[in-house]
Amino acid sequence: MSPQPHDRKRPALLRHWNATAITFAVLSVVGLVGTWIFNALAIVQMRDYLGDWFGSGPAVNSLGVDLLVVAVAGSILIIIEARRLGMKRAWLYIVLSGITAFAFTFPLFLAMRERKLVELGRR
Repeated sequence: MSPQPHDRKRPALLRHWNATAITFAVLSVVGLVGTWIFNALAIVQMRDYLGDWFGSGPAVNSLGVDLLVVAVAGSILIIIEARRLGMKRAWLYIVLSGITAFAFTFPLFLAMRERKLVELGRR
């Protein structure tokens, strides 16, 4: 598919970005910064990260299970959608979520998915 007339004027780095993709990218940055502030605090305070996450009462345990199920479902969606749209290296989003945060990688995937949809002319 040939680029849209307005895309030809944009630098390659900015091509295929629409409002939805930008929104997901901003959420991705918020997810990265927001989670890593608390991760850094846990490191500085020498906290038992998993112990705090799963051992601080039923409400925190509920949140932990909630996030774990969403992360698994989101990971499955990443693999299925990436294959469907022909996106390469989708497994990196899942691997990076273990190093950074799913709150970062999932919106980042959604932003890249939106860009792919624009590129394919489905938006």
